[in-house]
Amino acid sequence: MTVQADRTDWLLAHGRRLDLARGRLMAIVNVTPDSFSDGGQHFGAESAVAHALQCLEEGADILDIGGESTRPGAAEVSPAEEQDRILPVIERLVRESDALISVDTYRAETARLAIAAGAHIVNDVHGLQREPDIAKVAADTGAGLCIMHTGRGREKLPDMIEDQFAFLNRSLEIAEAAGIARGAIVLDPGFGFAKETEAENVELMARLDELKAFGLPLLVGTSRKRFLGTITGRSTPERDPATAATTVLLRMKGAAVFRVHNVAINRDMLAVTDAILEAERQVKAGER
Repeated sequence: MTVQADRTDWLLAHGRRLDLARGRLMAIVNVTPDSFSDGGQHFGAESAVAHALQCLEEGADILDIGGESTRPGAAEVSPAEEQDRILPVIERLVRESDALISVDTYRAETARLAIAAGAHIVNDVHGLQREPDIAKVAADTGAGLCIMHTGRGREKLPDMIEDQFAFLNRSLEIAEAAGIARGAIVLDPGFGFAKETEAENVELMARLDELKAFGLPLLVGTSRKRFLGTITGRSTPERDPATAATTVLLRMKGAAVFRVHNVAINRDMLAVTDAILEAERQVKAGER
């Protein structure tokens, strides 16, 4: 693997791009009845669109629209049902806003239809390894691509960072073979996806900076996850402060994009953290 210099420009579909020089927020918009935190709260186009627009007002940079729960044990939905849930939401958001829109799917056809409807990013929780044709969709459309690490359905290596590199390098090989521009890719270490214990997830946070060796921006999704409840004793809806604490720590470790339920609290955390990082940069450069 060739390590490249850090970059800050994320190339997206429809000629869009996003500067990742500062932390960015990806708002979770689950058009599902059974997601672990907000299932059923925004199930239906009207409710989902209203929630998405509220997230934009609170400071979201990206809206991540999903039609199938990825919580452990969740039932799969058919491609047609997934598309029926999310496509009307994407179409409405394209008409009513200038938002950057991500589609949370591993299905190639859903991704194709979502991008045709106006989405800019494909967020694949299987890292291109469940439906490899999704890589061709991303390449053909110029979509931004989030490649996530997962340990589900396979034997993991004993060292978590070695497993990250083994899995994600395979995903990057698929992306390269499909012709996806490197500037379109961000990586997600997949907190909670077959990282079952508090200890595993905390170690992954502590070692996140090791993933900077990929030379690609990092997206993280710790929002309201079970390990935060184990640490704090809080129920799922009460985990936003703990989530915000991880946002600060992971931004300091080098993460660029943060997938969250509560945009407002994480916006403030990122603003403070980025101000500190900029002060550090200026001190090191002799500008202060």
